[in-house]
Amino acid sequence: MSQTQESKVYVCGLCGYIYDPKKGDKKSKIPPGVEFKDLPEQWKCPLCGVGVSRFNEML
Repeated sequence: MSQTQESKVYVCGLCGYIYDPKKGDKKSKIPPGVEFKDLPEQWKCPLCGVGVSRFNEML
């Protein structure tokens, strides 16, 4: 991945959980390298259970 295509990190608007594509989500069996936009629609925050619509891109 080039520096111009760095993975975008997203934060849960409810609890503050950070989804980092470089780390994935072990609890939900999402391997490292899966971009936020490519997460399954049914994916939920592993801490508070809200859906992807409650996440915001970290700037």
